[in-house]
Amino acid sequence: MNGADAIVKCLELEGITEVFGYPGVAICPFYNSILDSDISTVLIRTEQNAAHAASGLARVTGKVGVCAVTSGPGATNLITGIATAFADSIPLVCITGQVNSELLGSDVFQEADITGAAESFVKYSYLIRDVNDIPRVFKEAFYVANTGRKGPVLIDIPIDVQNAVINKFRYPEEVNMRTYKPTVKGHIVQIKKVMRELEKAKRPLIYAGGGVTLSGACEELRKFSEKFRIPVVSTMMGIGVMPTEHPMYFGMVGNNGKPYANRAMNESDLLIMVGARVADRSVNQPDLITHDKVLVHIDVDPAEIGKNAGPTIPLVGDARHIFEDFEKQEFECEHEEWLEALDGYRRNMKLVRRPNPEYVDPEELIRQISYKMKPDGVYVADVGQNQIWSCAFHVVREGRFLTSGGMGTMGYSIPAAMGAKLGDMSKQVIAVCGDGSFQMSMMELATIQQYHIPVKIVVFRNNYLGMVREYQHYSYKDSYSVVDISGVPHLDKLAQAYDIPYIRVARNEDIDGALDDFLKDDCSYLMECMIDPMDLVK
Repeated sequence: MNGADAIVKCLELEGITEVFGYPGVAICPFYNSILDSDISTVLIRTEQNAAHAASGLARVTGKVGVCAVTSGPGATNLITGIATAFADSIPLVCITGQVNSELLGSDVFQEADITGAAESFVKYSYLIRDVNDIPRVFKEAFYVANTGRKGPVLIDIPIDVQNAVINKFRYPEEVNMRTYKPTVKGHIVQIKKVMRELEKAKRPLIYAGGGVTLSGACEELRKFSEKFRIPVVSTMMGIGVMPTEHPMYFGMVGNNGKPYANRAMNESDLLIMVGARVADRSVNQPDLITHDKVLVHIDVDPAEIGKNAGPTIPLVGDARHIFEDFEKQEFECEHEEWLEALDGYRRNMKLVRRPNPEYVDPEELIRQISYKMKPDGVYVADVGQNQIWSCAFHVVREGRFLTSGGMGTMGYSIPAAMGAKLGDMSKQVIAVCGDGSFQMSMMELATIQQYHIPVKIVVFRNNYLGMVREYQHYSYKDSYSVVDISGVPHLDKLAQAYDIPYIRVARNEDIDGALDDFLKDDCSYLMECMIDPMDLVK
């Protein structure tokens, strides 16, 4: 057994079924060995999208996503995908080939210090110099990626190490890293403090982030909210923690959130923040969430607690375990007046859009997609105006809402949708993107067709980089610079080139019939929707 064989064996023992990547000489030993495995390989058309696809799979399955690319430009192209996963705490193991060990530091062909370059965007990285370290390193990598605050781990492997003979392959049964001991259980003293504050609170509110989903705590949070009648708001990454139309859910907070959700957060006297960072897009004035209220911050990553806002009660631990412990506590709370006030805000503070009837209204389109797609389907939003409209108008029922939150990476939706579909072929998966973000990943239409991945793609066509144009509209009084992308490509011809069915929607009256055709079969489909170029998200 050589090092490459050992890598494949490690992946098999971790239950990996798909590897997304792009080969090159420095990773060829690995891709040669994987031919003898039942692990499927997916040839992505650009390396960044290998990480996005692995991320989509990880988010749907709860398992670690895996990607493997070659050295030099292959590895550096992967960095944006790694950074995207790191920002949203998605567990990945990213394997990169490397030049011969004795040539490291010599600036030889396709050498890049990828462990150094990616240091800011990984939980941990390894450069393997001894083939016998492969089993230990891979066991540790999967453990680190999928425990504590989850995230990507990078393993860089020189080609000579992949070709070297391993003395004895033994995969460790457990991991014992002296410097890595994530806290899972919340401290009981802090838990009891939260309960005492809940008994006193008149206007409690749960502020849920993506960490709730990552910890598998959605059901526990819902039960807690329902039992004690505590309303819930969410960050962008927390969309889907509660069904959109659940009576206890009051929407997304932040710059592009619901006005009534932001008002609820400002007026609460007890804010339980769980699995969320105090990030600028959701909390642009951190002082407001500590003023005249008790702030409880629950997070598995102690570094996040107190980083941007000082909590009254810090509580380190995994969200699912903490809500299970909450459930065991005995306490009483009553705040029906608060719920009545929030219901009133929700009724009276809805923003009214005035869409151009000559084009497709994004709100109408997204709402119809929400109700026509399968209840447990996966909706993957890209970045830009399409993302903000999706956050505002998509109705999550039993399914998932995926997007790039922390990094805001354009081009995310198509490869992430591919990974999500391969992670669970029983789920209907729809990628929604703008014409700008679509062009950043449209080469993956070839991957979709080659591997028969039935992903539905909706393109909002407004012939602008819409979010930047909107910013220039407000900030530079309609002085537009480098945002016009009108003209090409012709999506009907592009779809034909890739043998993908295509449909065009020009007005609202076209939506209903077009969606019926678009969704009726489990096959790839491209739908182009003509959006008013001057439409705004707010």
